Amino acid sequence: MTTTVIFDLDGTLIDSDAALVAPFVALGLSEDEITFGHPIEEFCAELGISVERYVELYDVGVVQPYPGVEAMLEVLDAWSVCSNKHPVSGQAELDRLGWTPQVVLFSDSFGGGPKRLAPVIERLGVQRSEVLFVGDTAHDRQCAADARVAFAWAGWNPRTQEGSPQGTVLSVPGDLLSLIG
Repeated sequence: MTTTVIFDLDGTLIDSDAALVAPFVALGLSEDEITFGHPIEEFCAELGISVERYVELYDVGVVQPYPGVEAMLEVLDAWSVCSNKHPVSGQAELDRLGWTPQVVLFSDSFGGGPKRLAPVIERLGVQRSEVLFVGDTAHDRQCAADARVAFAWAGWNPRTQEGSPQGTVLSVPGDLLSLIG
C-alpha cells in the first residue's frame, strides 16, 4: 500500500506556467521556444541565458496552487517534493504558501541535472513499494519508472490532459486520497 507521496512542484501542485514563461520572454525569447519539465540550469544553458538573471526575473507571487491542492495536502500526514525548479524560487513559493513538505529537493540537489527520486526516498527511509510520485510531464513518469515507484498523472493540469497520458490519471487533487487508502 502506498503510504508516501512525493510530488513534482511546477504543473503538479502549483500553476506556475505564467511565472515560468515570463522571465524567458523578458529575456527575449518567444513563448513557442519555451517548454516545461526541464532542469532550469540545463534549459537556461541550452538557450544561452543566465540562470541567475532568470531567477531574478521570476515572480513567485504569480504562482498559485491548483484548485483542491491545499485541501488535499491538509489531509496528508506527510508529503515531499522532488523538482527541477531552482531552489531560490521553489523555496520562496513553498514559504509564501506556508507549505512544509517532509523532504524537498530542488535542482541544486541533482547538480543541475534532471531530478531523481532515489535521494528523496533515501532521506525518507521508506521502501520503494510504499512510494507514489505525482507529476505532470513525461519526464516525471520516467523519473518514477527509473526509481521503480508508482506514478500518477496530475490530470488537473490542462497541459497534462493534452498529452493523452497513459496510466493512472487523477482528475482532481482529491482523487489522490483513494489511491493511498
